[in-house]
Formats: sequence, structure tokens, C-alpha cells
Amino acid sequence: MAEGHTKPVLCVDATDELLFTGSKDRSCKMWNLVTGQEIAALKGHPNNVVSIKYCGHSGLVFSVSASYIKVWDIRDSAKCVRTLTSSGQVFSGDACAAASTRTVTSGQGEHQINQIALSPAGSMLYAASGNAVRVWELSRWGVRGVLGGLAGDPRVAGPHCSPQGPRAGPEGAGGGPGLPPALPLQMFELGEGVTGTVGPTHNFEPPHYDGIECLAIQGDVLFSGSRDNGVKKWDLERQELVQQIPTAHKDWVCALAFVPGRPMLLSACRAGVIKVWNVDNFTPIGEIKGHDSPINAICTNSRHIFALSSDLTVKFWSARRLPSRPR
Repeated sequence: MAEGHTKPVLCVDATDELLFTGSKDRSCKMWNLVTGQEIAALKGHPNNVVSIKYCGHSGLVFSVSASYIKVWDIRDSAKCVRTLTSSGQVFSGDACAAASTRTVTSGQGEHQINQIALSPAGSMLYAASGNAVRVWELSRWGVRGVLGGLAGDPRVAGPHCSPQGPRAGPEGAGGGPGLPPALPLQMFELGEGVTGTVGPTHNFEPPHYDGIECLAIQGDVLFSGSRDNGVKKWDLERQELVQQIPTAHKDWVCALAFVPGRPMLLSACRAGVIKVWNVDNFTPIGEIKGHDSPINAICTNSRHIFALSSDLTVKFWSARRLPSRPR
């Protein structure tokens, strides 16, 4: 178990050697998974850190807070080398360093960034905010295009490649209690030379009955988890719903992740429970009581499963100890 944050832990990323966490305490922490020690604290965020990604190709860490994405070079004293904004601006160094108190509102023309995702090669960064997803080309630190036509607060899944070329998304957005059914998942086709504003090429139906909280994508299979307590399995090639479990959990489904090397999906909920599913036939295999507080995010590396919670801790389990068949 990793402890050190002073407020709920909201986001996580991991390699086989390093763990990265972000929290409501406005900081990120970097942990050495070999020794179990905290090795760096990335501070100076204007508000909660809601998304964090590490790029193994460049050695850069991207952390999201309010309308900013801070870019950290962990090879150079874990220094903030650039700051990106939701509107597409780029600043050299740390543009948030002067924010000693919590910033509640965004600047003019800026919006809260909900989530980020990196392309497999680490060359593109996708940032979801407002009603669009901005596509950053990291080789030149510029915006290549915008995925538009969204409503609500979008979430972005990692892009994947198909015979037709790279696809971004899908994105999901939706209402809340008492609102109409959530908006559908949307898919975008991104060709090599695509620039400007790109509209969705497909809407996945039927939608969840409440807002989508999490997405997990592997090959041509996508899983979506929602505040309606359900999980849906989609086929991206056939562009259709394959299976759904409306009562996958007894509370909001807050996080999804795949177990590397095994046909398993993990889902986690606000009640602190992690469930294990067979990816192929979407049947339950087992469950873990992860935390007594809501689980905010989960991730995996080749050996471990990580779950972080509002109880300020990150817990991890050996992936080899997961059941391989229903108990």
C-alpha cells in the first residue's frame, strides 16, 4: 500500500518500475515500485489533479489540473518544462507556479480538462474539455486538430489503429440524476493529414442511462462503465453493442482496466469493490473488496493491479493471484 497524499487520490498511471498518482491535495507523486519509496512530488497545481499520464518514449509526465496540463521531465529533477492550456496555448516552464492558493475558476476562454490520453507511440496527446477533444502534436507542441460535435463533459479513451487508419476515442458524455439518457459514445476517424475540426463518424447506440465515467479499449473491443451501475461491451469494427450487464455493480462504475497477458477486465465502483470479468464472453470470474471508500481509478502493469481511493491510499495486488475461472 502506498501512502503519502493528504487528500483523496484521483488518478494513476504505472510502468513496471514506476507508479504515478494525482490527488485532491493538488500534487502528483512518483513512486519506485522496486523499493516502494516515494521518489518525487510534482507540486504547484492550481486545483485537484484529475488525470496523469507517463510517456515511456519521451520520459515526460503529463498532469491535469483545472484548465492546465503540466509537462514534467522526470529525467531532469522532475522539473515542469511546459504548460499547455485547454484553449491550445503553450507556455515554457511552469505557468501555474505562482498559484499558492486553490484556483476555482478558469481563465477567459478556458475550460476544465476532464481527462487526457496518449497515442501508443507517444506522439499525440488527446485532451477532453468543454465540448471538444483537442489533439496535440507533441513533436512541435502545437494543436493539430479538434474533435468536435460533443456535448456535456467528454471522456476520451486511448486511440487505436484499424485497417482504415488511426481512430480516436470513443468519447462519452452524459447527464446526471433526473436527466435524459446519456449521450452516445462517439468515434472519430483520424487520417494522417487531418487538421482542423473533425466530427464524429459513428454514434454507438443504445446509450447508458446515466453519465459515462470510464472507458477501456483493447484492439477492436471497448468497454464503457457508467453511473447507471452498468458496463457495456462494444465491437468497434462492427460498430455495435455486443453485451451489457446493467447491474454490474451496486454503485457507480468509476474505473475499468485490462489485465495484461490475460483475457480479463477489471471494473471498480464507488462502493470500493473490484470485479474481474472474462473479456471474451463477459462473464464474472470473481471480486475483490478493494477499499472501504470509493475507488476513483485503477490501472495495471505486467505484474500488479493498482486501485486508488478517497481513503488517501493506493493499494496493489499481484495479477498472478487473480482467479482464472469463476469461483
